[in-house]
Amino acid sequence: MVRVVLGSATGTLIEWYDFYIFGSLTSVLAVKFYPPGNDTFALIAYLATFAVGFLVRPFGALFFGCVGDLVGRRIAFIATLTIMGASTASIGLLPTYRTAGWFAPIALIVIRLFQGLALGGEYGGAAVYLAEHVPDRRRGFYTSFLQITAGLGLVVSLGVILATQHFMTGASFQEWGWRLPFLLSIVFVSISLYIRIRMKESPIFSHMKASGTQSVTPIRDAFGKWENLKQVLISLFGAAAGQAVVSYTGMFFALFYLQNIVRVNAHTSNVIVAVSLLAAVPFFTVFGALSDRIGRKKIMMAGLLLAAVFSIPVYKGMQQAAGNNVVSVSSAKDRITGDIHLTPLTRDEGSGKLVPAPEAPHPNQPALIFFVWLQTVFSCMVYGPIAAYLVEAFPARIRYTSVSLPYHIGNGVFGGLLPVIGVSMCASTGNIYAGLIYPVAVASLSFVVGCFFLKESHGTLIWDEVSLTKLPSEAATGD
Repeated sequence: MVRVVLGSATGTLIEWYDFYIFGSLTSVLAVKFYPPGNDTFALIAYLATFAVGFLVRPFGALFFGCVGDLVGRRIAFIATLTIMGASTASIGLLPTYRTAGWFAPIALIVIRLFQGLALGGEYGGAAVYLAEHVPDRRRGFYTSFLQITAGLGLVVSLGVILATQHFMTGASFQEWGWRLPFLLSIVFVSISLYIRIRMKESPIFSHMKASGTQSVTPIRDAFGKWENLKQVLISLFGAAAGQAVVSYTGMFFALFYLQNIVRVNAHTSNVIVAVSLLAAVPFFTVFGALSDRIGRKKIMMAGLLLAAVFSIPVYKGMQQAAGNNVVSVSSAKDRITGDIHLTPLTRDEGSGKLVPAPEAPHPNQPALIFFVWLQTVFSCMVYGPIAAYLVEAFPARIRYTSVSLPYHIGNGVFGGLLPVIGVSMCASTGNIYAGLIYPVAVASLSFVVGCFFLKESHGTLIWDEVSLTKLPSEAATGD
């Protein structure tokens, strides 16, 4: 069981690292791959490129979901890990806008497409593979280790960035050092591939293949029948969409808010988010194990409600803890290019006028760590049990496809659009909290849908599908 957990989780951890390293270096890379002269345009364009990787995840879910339900879980997530590793290493070798012009951002978008496709197939495969090995009564506990990888992937990406910055000058990191975290992915992926290649196929899928009960048309079987399609929609709008915005608010929007709105410098912001996530990591397992006892639905709905109610108070606390009294942002449109410039504003103590905010000189780091940690705990409540819930919601023959699609539409579309929508709303309204309207609304929607339509699943016995299905040899002999 330890080998199964490690094999599933380490590969997923590396894929999240590969995916998040792109977001973690936003402030550095935004001006590398887009035309110079307008940092706000570069930031929003970079965030849009980041979002592209999320938007294609549902297509990866469909493609690799079919592979997983037709050919096998193991084959599918070996392929996704290989694609993700090659894509990430390619970013480390990609020329910048200064040397390659518009080829650079176009190539970056193509690479992000491949990353999104790979991640779209990875999570569903790892969740199903792991869940189809573990005991029915402890599925929440075991699959919660897979959920940890999302937060740890961001922590590892931030840690590698901080370590790289520590061992070179700031100028060297800006010039070429940023490439090293991407190239390091080659080492990580090689280790993980070695582990996965040595793993065996899921016992439940092996039994289906031997008994001839696997689906030959998984997309039609998963979405062509209303009963299963209804479960996909409920899982999307009642759980996955809300989980995505709650998780990404605590991880990505918190980092964007610290760096670009209240102007805490990039190094300090990375440390704050990394420490917060590390402190919250045990709670993925706590809530996953608790869901085995009291149910998945209660914990997930409580996390959604807490996030919806407390997001704005938490960000007001972050604004005060930053210490530079940013009260709004100004947005000015360039008459020639049409680009929008975003400038955080603070109130001058002498004149009372709004002036551009300086970099936060002495941010209250313990307070900021607490506020980001609190958001991550809300995420743990929703994210910790969700893999077990999704696996239990669908039958084995279409499980890979059915699990992957709602999860990746939720995370790819609803979650992936959060950073660019949040930053754009702040820029267009001038309100530093305007970016929270979107995640609060989606979390509230999922809470309402989940409360009314989501069924409790923690009593589901997926191993019964194996015990009730005879192999051809057993049917012939009457055993």
